[in-house]
Amino acid sequence: MSKSRDPRTIAAANGVATDSAFGAVTPPIHLSTTFAFDGFERSRGHDYSRTSNPTRSLLAETLAEIEGGAGAVIVSSGMAAIDLVFSQLRSDDLVVAPHDCYGGTHRLLCARRERQHFDVVFVDQNDEQAVGEALDGYPAMVLVETPSNPLMRVVDIRSIADRAGKRGAKLVVDNTFLSPALQRPLLLGADYVVHSTTKYLNGHSDVVGGAVVAATQSDAEVLAAWANVVGVTASPFDCYLTLRGIRTLFPRVAQQQETAFAIARHLERHPLVSAVHYPGLRSHPGHETAKKQQSGFGAMLSFELKGGRDAVRRFVESVRIFTLAESLGGVESLVAHPATMTHAGMDAEARRMAGITDALLRLSVGLEAEADLIEDLDRALALAAEPALEQPA
Repeated sequence: MSKSRDPRTIAAANGVATDSAFGAVTPPIHLSTTFAFDGFERSRGHDYSRTSNPTRSLLAETLAEIEGGAGAVIVSSGMAAIDLVFSQLRSDDLVVAPHDCYGGTHRLLCARRERQHFDVVFVDQNDEQAVGEALDGYPAMVLVETPSNPLMRVVDIRSIADRAGKRGAKLVVDNTFLSPALQRPLLLGADYVVHSTTKYLNGHSDVVGGAVVAATQSDAEVLAAWANVVGVTASPFDCYLTLRGIRTLFPRVAQQQETAFAIARHLERHPLVSAVHYPGLRSHPGHETAKKQQSGFGAMLSFELKGGRDAVRRFVESVRIFTLAESLGGVESLVAHPATMTHAGMDAEARRMAGITDALLRLSVGLEAEADLIEDLDRALALAAEPALEQPA
């Protein structure tokens, strides 16, 4: 299917009605671990499913086309995708990473640094001076996470890409929070895009997976070869489910972000909420940058409660539609407490530097009715506030 087609069409139709055996409209799943040769030294294109599989290849092709890349590698988790990109580095290479990145990414980079696989420096990527000083170290790679998890900070991808390129560094962008439905970093100068396909791409909270999309074919081939060496490629069944999820990616995200925007505006006016982090709000410091490089503001947001940890506990134990759980991007709405859940692996000082407080909550907005979700939040906020209201002025 041509890359010139609209990404929405690619998501919905790539691979449809291509089955030559029976004319199946839905691409069949190929669960076989091994494939018969036509004869001596005559492979039919797939030999062994760790190396390549028709179902995984179709998902990789579809995702690469949607992102505007040359090729993709589908792996077993989002962390495997991040690690696959950095597996190219040597012990004397430097990585520049965001100080407020996902806790699992922070843990991985620190662990690799401790094992002297490469060096890492964490910087506030909205601090021009800090970024400049880090780039003066001539890093091999720069990792960007925009919007960031969980504070929704926005980084100018094109600007970082230009600056990194002048230092000979490759730019890696984690696009999990927005997906290619709302942001395509390769078109802004990135060399690699990484995804936890567990999230919006699959969209149904029933598959763990990851992907790396490369801007060039040569980089895609290097990644595919190493994924085969270490055996992190995804299973055919998980790829089948993820491709099924991608079919509805664009309408799902469109509806979810519409509701998230309404929730963010509602929370911004609530007396128990001290701050709302959502790039769609004009009050957000990255609002203009988000408008420039995104086609929407997404369905993720975070906010801070007055009343501290006790109010947070009462709130999360009072919601009925939002579920207290990790992960994001599914059809169901979730609430997470980053300090004790997604970012618990970061030490207290790292969380403090990133701005992740005990009062911070993260929402992943699903497909439930907007009015029901707002009512659920309001009721939980009222219960969270009760002890504070009982105290004398």
